[in-house]
Amino acid sequence: MICDNLSSHNGVLYFNGRNTLSLAQEFGTPLYVMDEDRIRANCRTYRVAMKESFGENSLPLYAGKACSFTALIRIIKEEGLGLDVVSCGEIATAVKAGFPMENAYFHSNNKTDGDIAYAMDRGVGYFVADNKEEVDAVDRIAGGRGIKQKILLRLTPGIDPHTYAAVATGKVDSKFGSAIETGQAAQITEFALSRAHVELAGFHCHVGSQVFDSDVFLRASDIMLEFIAEMRDRFGYTAPMLDLGGGYGVRYVDSDPVLDIPANIAQVSKSVKEKCQSLSLPLPAIRMEPGRSIVADAGLTLYTAGTVKKITGYKNYVSVDGGMTDNPRFALYGSAYTVLNAGKLNEKTDLECSVVGRCCESGDILQEKVKLPASTCRGDVIAVCTTGAYNYSMASNYNRIPRPAVVMLSDGGKTASVAVRRETPEDVLSLDV
Repeated sequence: MICDNLSSHNGVLYFNGRNTLSLAQEFGTPLYVMDEDRIRANCRTYRVAMKESFGENSLPLYAGKACSFTALIRIIKEEGLGLDVVSCGEIATAVKAGFPMENAYFHSNNKTDGDIAYAMDRGVGYFVADNKEEVDAVDRIAGGRGIKQKILLRLTPGIDPHTYAAVATGKVDSKFGSAIETGQAAQITEFALSRAHVELAGFHCHVGSQVFDSDVFLRASDIMLEFIAEMRDRFGYTAPMLDLGGGYGVRYVDSDPVLDIPANIAQVSKSVKEKCQSLSLPLPAIRMEPGRSIVADAGLTLYTAGTVKKITGYKNYVSVDGGMTDNPRFALYGSAYTVLNAGKLNEKTDLECSVVGRCCESGDILQEKVKLPASTCRGDVIAVCTTGAYNYSMASNYNRIPRPAVVMLSDGGKTASVAVRRETPEDVLSLDV
């Protein structure tokens, strides 16, 4: 199994100690299942590793874009992580969860005046400002409230992380941030320092996602620390905080490597400290933004098989009762997943097929070239593993299909509770006038 919270008993798939066939029967399908124990363990891995490597002033920030609902953000709060939010909806979720908003960091490359005002009214601690227009707007709106708003400036260090093009964000021509190479990063720094109602708390970068070693963090931190030293020398400003973003990957399939997060963070720490010493810089308060690596392997999606279509001499299809509406990542990125027949793990997997969804769309594919038992038939439960990140958060109502429920498992699977109820057709219609 690709993750140790998955196991097999008498040919049946168990997730966090819970029989997945029983979960499908009790709660229906499609069904997102989340392992609370794994989420908490992943949070603690980051929190402890960062304290040990970077000291008490460091803090992991959970990237809420990976998955955000009230029960999940309560866990993030209880585990002592900060929070990366990117919209008013994610801010509202954090407020409802009772999250301490002074530890929330508001991202986005295009915050509207309404977004900025909404965030300030709810006490968001830091704005991660993407561009000069945003800095100006934050200064103006903060001035109208008689406050001074803390910001980080998002910079692009010009690094290619060799990951999916759609999730590579640190290159010079990225839509995010101000490029160091072009001189625009220095210009926006000077501008931010001149604003009366903005407090420049430091710098931020994010190079990309789903990376399996620390090379990109090492290269990015070198460039960012050199930039901090340059700003000190030019403007007399030494950034007290450096946010290195997120990006560590997870195992979706057996060929993906096993990643030692604490060892990688220690490696980054060693490099950062050596670079600070060489530049005569104090160690900034370090932030990192794990999202996927907090929740991905804590998630599993269960479906019920419908049509099994065998086109002799060509290919085979197994259709399920979900699809791109609850997991668009294969359609977007060609993302790999491990797909299992949850009730027939002891059988030989001699049927190669495409596992597809129910949408009226030829691109509605969950995974190609999946090996399932030849006996797979209507009514079987199909499990897609490692779906805790960017599945629920990217779900849609395409074809007006209601979104699945989210069930949270805790205490080794002894407790199963609905964290997000299943949508109904009435919910889909509720905003129509």
